[in-house]
Amino acid sequence: MKKVFCLISICSIMVFSNLYGQQIPFESDPNSNRTVTYDELQHFYTELLKDQKSAKLIDLGKTDVGKPLQLIVLSKDGDFDPNSIKAKGKAVLFMNNGIHPGEPEGIDASMMFVRDILNGNKLSDDVVICIIPVYNIAGMLNRGTTRANQNGPEAYGFRGSRQHYDLNRDFIKADTRNAMLFNEVFSTWDPDVFFDTHTSNGADYQHIMTLIATHPDKLHPKLSKYMQHNFTERLYQKMEKRGFPMIPYVDSKGETPETGLVSFLDGPRYSTGYAALHHSIGYMPETHMWKPYKERVASTYALMELLYENTIVEAGKLVKLRNEIKQELLHQQSFTIGWTLDTNKVEQIPFLGYEAGHKTSKITAENRLYYDRSKPYAKTIPYYSSYIPTLKIQKPKAYIIPQAYDKVVQLLRANRVEMTPLKSDTVLDVQMYRIVDYKTSNKPYEGHYPHADVQVETIKMKQAYFEGDWLVSTNQTAVRYLIETLEPQASDSFFNWNFFDAILSQKEYFSAYIFEDYASEMLEKDQALKKDFIAAKQKDKQLNDSAQKQLEWLYERSPFYENSFKLYPIGRIL
Repeated sequence: MKKVFCLISICSIMVFSNLYGQQIPFESDPNSNRTVTYDELQHFYTELLKDQKSAKLIDLGKTDVGKPLQLIVLSKDGDFDPNSIKAKGKAVLFMNNGIHPGEPEGIDASMMFVRDILNGNKLSDDVVICIIPVYNIAGMLNRGTTRANQNGPEAYGFRGSRQHYDLNRDFIKADTRNAMLFNEVFSTWDPDVFFDTHTSNGADYQHIMTLIATHPDKLHPKLSKYMQHNFTERLYQKMEKRGFPMIPYVDSKGETPETGLVSFLDGPRYSTGYAALHHSIGYMPETHMWKPYKERVASTYALMELLYENTIVEAGKLVKLRNEIKQELLHQQSFTIGWTLDTNKVEQIPFLGYEAGHKTSKITAENRLYYDRSKPYAKTIPYYSSYIPTLKIQKPKAYIIPQAYDKVVQLLRANRVEMTPLKSDTVLDVQMYRIVDYKTSNKPYEGHYPHADVQVETIKMKQAYFEGDWLVSTNQTAVRYLIETLEPQASDSFFNWNFFDAILSQKEYFSAYIFEDYASEMLEKDQALKKDFIAAKQKDKQLNDSAQKQLEWLYERSPFYENSFKLYPIGRIL
């Protein structure tokens, strides 16, 4: 029955092309195994949107390859002003394609979707659609075959950007022009629903479509519950009726899916995790890489269409709920910034898989995993979908940011954070963090050596600030974004992405032959210090056995020691 449904869905797309004209290469290819080139994409949208009163193509700015990032806006009444659209109470559905151009289903599906919406007069009075036709343009231009585990299309783009970044790790740190533009456009349009198209990699199974939904534990409880019942459950039900039974993204707890799936905790480096900071419902469809390309595009189109239809139904409720949540957040005092998987909480979900086994490798002569497609099965498997909060932060009344940190300020502005410059030099009572401990990656990751497991101590102190430094109140709807970027212990904080690494190295030091005499005088004059010094040596063998470490211990307690070493520079006003 599933194959029949799939065939119907694929055929329906082909029928649409006859009804609505202007085919794309995917439709004209007899085997449906070809994805569009960048030039073909540009030509298609130029022709399709010409003289359209309800559609507009907007150039957002130059990407890392010099070509503009573009946004297609479909608005029934011809209003393309995001502020005006929000004032009318309309919902915004935002779709992103080609962040990994080697996963091009969404690029092709969106072309057909836009054509069919416009030519079929399917635009809604209540929903405005925003679509980025291709996000990683440099990757799309770098056309070839680079995904060994993927079944078509015959040629496609490359995962990396012009600077070799994975753009789906760049949303919060925004090292690329693309990400900075995305931060600006996303914050400007403030979408109610977000949809970012992908292709999976990993285990083999029967499902064509898997789905990452914004993790419920990362959203406001009201929005989480609403999303699950009013969107996610309906999408699963309707996709099954279309012949594409879905499963959550297959991230196995063990070697194969039978061991259980683990719900993906999408941090702000990822698109849906970034969307969660703005209280947007987010979905990341991941089609199965080894299914025929025509089935993968058809399932993406079906999910895209169903999501749009459901957004129309829920538009009024969703807009109202998000507005209520944004107001509630102004009064929320505690925010979770750390989670761990709850292995004690597990549910059972239906899964269509293939029997897995091991056989001797012809290359290594060792046991290798394989899936036997002649032995499909349907069974229930464990699903670990809950996370436990491990760290909560009490929000300050405001943050104060030295103007020297230009990248931080630039990102806050891109995310429409309200900031006020100090009008004069001043000294403020603030709470500061001193970085006590942290771990740093021993190899580069996306252009950085990220930190993790950060430990801090809090210090109340008077701190000098200067005219032009930035006062940032937390009494604003961007508070969740502020907390997860400015609190150093948050997983994707600016600190963890190395924005403040200069504070982690000392700028002044001592020469032992000079400081030795001063240290001796310190111990003679301060008996309490001398007592602490003796106790420290008795407790720490390394300290006791090292003359250098003993001088360092004393130097840290001397008036020469620099107060700014490991002092996180962003103040918290309580």
